[in-house]
Amino acid sequence: MLGTRAGIDVEDLLKIILLLVLVWVVLEILGLVFSTIGALLGPLQPILGLVVVILIILWLLDRI
Repeated sequence: MLGTRAGIDVEDLLKIILLLVLVWVVLEILGLVFSTIGALLGPLQPILGLVVVILIILWLLDRI
């Protein structure tokens, strides 16, 4: 029998990813509505993408 995966369920991981994508979309909308806020929040968008990638890698490596 194979060893068990990390303590987090796939559904919980998908909820985290969905929340991060939702934050990403909200930042995009704020960037469109308020160009000054968009200029301030613009650098955060690649960071959110990086967080999603890191979460997926950690899950695949059985770290979360």
